Amino acid sequence: MEAVCVAAWRGRDKSQELERLAALAGEASAEAAHARVVSEAAEPPAPPAPPDLTAAAFFDVDNTMMMGASIFYFARGLAARKFFTSSDLAGFVWGQIKFRLGGRENKEDIKTHRERALSFVAGRTVAELTSISEEIYDELMADKIWSGTRALAQMHLDAGQRVWLVTATPIELAAIISRRLGLTGALGTVAETRDGVYTGRLVGDLLHGRAKAHAVRALASREGLNLKRCTAYSDSANDIPMLSVVGTAVAVNPDGGLRDVARARGWEIRDFRTGRKAAKIGVPSVLGAGALAGAVAAGMAYRRR
Repeated sequence: MEAVCVAAWRGRDKSQELERLAALAGEASAEAAHARVVSEAAEPPAPPAPPDLTAAAFFDVDNTMMMGASIFYFARGLAARKFFTSSDLAGFVWGQIKFRLGGRENKEDIKTHRERALSFVAGRTVAELTSISEEIYDELMADKIWSGTRALAQMHLDAGQRVWLVTATPIELAAIISRRLGLTGALGTVAETRDGVYTGRLVGDLLHGRAKAHAVRALASREGLNLKRCTAYSDSANDIPMLSVVGTAVAVNPDGGLRDVARARGWEIRDFRTGRKAAKIGVPSVLGAGALAGAVAAGMAYRRR
């Protein structure tokens, strides 16, 4: 009996520690994302109409906005630049094969691959990795964007809403993807740095699962968003916590688990993998009644804040 109690206590402690790390990762990501937007908006272009300031859309990246896993393309780009060996890349290839064939994310695989990728950049500067990430996006990612998902993001931009990526990918790479797509910004995993150099450690944990929900809540607080007027998009059951904190959830290219939950909860479903539409989505339904009212008030298209 005593052993059972000790095991239960340890299990509770582990659960609390994981939640603490998830919250820390979410807070760190929101702080970094907000700081980037504020910095880059020092001289913002004049928008054609007042923006809808309290509504936003949040998009997962891997298999939602982009075909496959962004960290795999990142690893390929680093391998081409001799950051690590071909045998190291083989591990990423196998993870990508499982992801593409199974359509599911395995939390332990994600943790292992992303932490390995971060360890390879230890000792490198943020400036160097940012420059390399720009090149990798052009070489390997630009043609992997789902046009249907990109159109959904543009719909929110045209309604005057901000659009954020939310991904376990390092925030520097996530920010580049966001900027290249003309979006507002990105929430991503924050790697620890000292004096502009990566230490190889994370701040908190990966921005994955519950950490994404923490990040969205934290960013909403900083940006003055009303989460009931916000929309979130993802392909994975791992993102149910994030999808659950907003007013409108949409499953894009969903795995089996998310498809089941979406059907049970009446969430909209959109599948671009075969061209089929599991649920027909129109502007009013995706934006939601409150968001649509805000779009009408804005009057004209608003591209970027």
